[in-house]
Amino acid sequence: MMGGMERLQDQLAEAVAAQVEGRRRGPLPEAGRALWDAFCELAEARAYDGGDPQPIGFAEIEAWARLMRWPLEPAHVRILRAMDRAWRDAAKTRRAAGGGKGRELQRPVGTLTPEVFDAVIR
Repeated sequence: MMGGMERLQDQLAEAVAAQVEGRRRGPLPEAGRALWDAFCELAEARAYDGGDPQPIGFAEIEAWARLMRWPLEPAHVRILRAMDRAWRDAAKTRRAAGGGKGRELQRPVGTLTPEVFDAVIR
């Protein structure tokens, strides 16, 4: 039987692939919204080599978590890495089919971003 974190990992990886491929995706699981936002921020800083997206490394994840003061558990890191694999696989498939680099990930509507928080507080 699949545990809760493994199920969440599969749901978020599928949501990432659907987003990149331009397929409709269902609503994100409430438990995964913070990880989705974390992945969106990490993906924005993704390195490219010769036009190919590079994996988000452990160092980038650790630095992001430290800077954001977000205590990541090992399961969170595994989920972020699975989301990254799904993103890269879907982007590679989309590029091979002539669809460009893939769609940008979008945060769910209503998500409080650091930018929105700063704008409201200032």
